[in-house]
Amino acid sequence: MSAFDIYCHAPLGAKIRFSNGEPRPPDRFTRKVRAWEEDNGTGTLVQWSPGSENATWSSPPTFGLHIATYASSGVPVIVLRRIYSTTSQLQFDIVERPRVDMARILTAIGEGDDLQHLAEDEAAAQSWLARHRYHGARIDMVGDPDAVSRPLLRGQAA
Repeated sequence: MSAFDIYCHAPLGAKIRFSNGEPRPPDRFTRKVRAWEEDNGTGTLVQWSPGSENATWSSPPTFGLHIATYASSGVPVIVLRRIYSTTSQLQFDIVERPRVDMARILTAIGEGDDLQHLAEDEAAAQSWLARHRYHGARIDMVGDPDAVSRPLLRGQAA
């Protein structure tokens, strides 16, 4: 799938694989392996944002993948996210979708959404939200089918 297809069709909380299509180099080439790992991996779709158009510039819609969280003594220190535009040349695949009746905890970012947590059910989401207290957070239940509707430009209806 293209990056545009992921933006239009992948639900928040989905596991996404991204790839540049190149085979992994042998492990003895450590620099080449590190460069390859930048363009090949998996992440969880956690945010989306519509594009913008102005008289002098435009920006395409984007989506963000949560790659990893690095913690020290149980406290997150670094959260690694990668933001991709719908014009990215990488190939993407939906590896896993959230199950029906899971609960997403979302916060708004501009006209987009940001996934804070994906819980097993509504009770688990309420419990998580009581412990973490995100301002303006809301619970969104995963339905069947899990409809995805996102505007391509700011201010457009989805």
